[in-house]
Amino acid sequence: MPETNPAPAHKTTPFWWEAAPVRPLPEKSLPATVDVAIIGAGYTGLSAGLHLARAGRSVVCLDKMNPGEGASSRNGGITSGNIRLDHATLVRRFGEPRAMAIEAEGKKAREFLYHLLATENIACDFSLSGRFSGALGPDDYESLARTAEKLEKKLGIEAYAVPQSEQRNYLGTDFYRGGSVRMDIGGLQPAKFHAELLRVALAAGVQVRSGAAVTSVEKVGSGYQVTTEAGRISARQVLACTNGYTDNSDRWLRRRMVPIRSRIIATEELPEGLMATLMPKLMMCSETRNLGFYYRPSPDNKRILFGGRDGSTSGEPIEPTLHLKRNLIEIFPELKDVTLTHSWFGHVAMHRDMIPRIFERDGVVYATGFCGSGVVWAPWIGTQAARKLLGDKDMEPSAFDFRPPSAVPFYTGKPWFMPGVMAWYRHLDRKLMRRAGR
Repeated sequence: MPETNPAPAHKTTPFWWEAAPVRPLPEKSLPATVDVAIIGAGYTGLSAGLHLARAGRSVVCLDKMNPGEGASSRNGGITSGNIRLDHATLVRRFGEPRAMAIEAEGKKAREFLYHLLATENIACDFSLSGRFSGALGPDDYESLARTAEKLEKKLGIEAYAVPQSEQRNYLGTDFYRGGSVRMDIGGLQPAKFHAELLRVALAAGVQVRSGAAVTSVEKVGSGYQVTTEAGRISARQVLACTNGYTDNSDRWLRRRMVPIRSRIIATEELPEGLMATLMPKLMMCSETRNLGFYYRPSPDNKRILFGGRDGSTSGEPIEPTLHLKRNLIEIFPELKDVTLTHSWFGHVAMHRDMIPRIFERDGVVYATGFCGSGVVWAPWIGTQAARKLLGDKDMEPSAFDFRPPSAVPFYTGKPWFMPGVMAWYRHLDRKLMRRAGR
């Protein structure tokens, strides 16, 4: 039965906003005409706008909220670039050549992000710390070990298995049965990253408007009329980058993108020396459960931030926060009496294909569907979509540029099926635990 304790005294705004608050931009009138109108001013829209502006295009990014107020400043800041489907499933759905290209492009996307941070002098507390993935049982450990071996041999990524006997060198817990490490993944402060990306985009000439929700996009002659709550714009091209915050202004896309809540809790500052015991390598962390958790040290290495799927669809219920804290304590019993300072959620965009996507419909280009790994995928896919709009003939084709995802049956915007989906994955995780002798 769900716990009914009163809500603890924590903030429901992101921990990241303490150091990098999301603010509205100064009010300015909309331009009458632009070369490219971009819907959304998160990582995707700003990365695309930056590339287009530097190619000489006039660009405006239109955001219904404050720029970055969505997932770009609410995520865990882990540069994972995960692909949700395993290699065998990718081959079955898309064929061997595209499956290999998808996996190889993840390496390019991470390298692109790290190059962007360095060349643009983006100050966002980035650390290439590596990621530890915990195995629930022996079968999971073998799978993680095989994957690490494949990454090392096929893609040249430093990755290796960690047997349970060596686990406490990486993570101060006996909860897992070993795991794996890959060293091409790190962490950053996501709100700072967005603020810096916004700074760079504005300096390059990208126009960005907050409170300019797009209500319709209509084909007019060789271009488009984009109607917003702040006025109308004529644009030669349109790029849609709304991802988990797609609304009814694009009903076609909304039938394909399911917004799922992902929640993160932040602990109070831990006693001196405890972090060195619990997270000695200060790595990003994940695990092998279907409804697995992701966690990391804060940039100052004084707190643990712990996240996972929320399961709720409205309001601010307390149970998802309590669920995260229970699981945090299960992994780290030393945190039984720790106080939480923040608990917040953001929307990730899931869809039936479960891989990021660039596609086109009626001339409008879409860059979307990051499935919870947008820190890496959004800047990369946004830039690739910009190159597509430019007709860049020197561009190597992206493995993610093909048909749109299929519509979700009987879905029109409200994820009514989420309780059933969550129950099914919890069932699979219970089976996984039993199989692992847990």
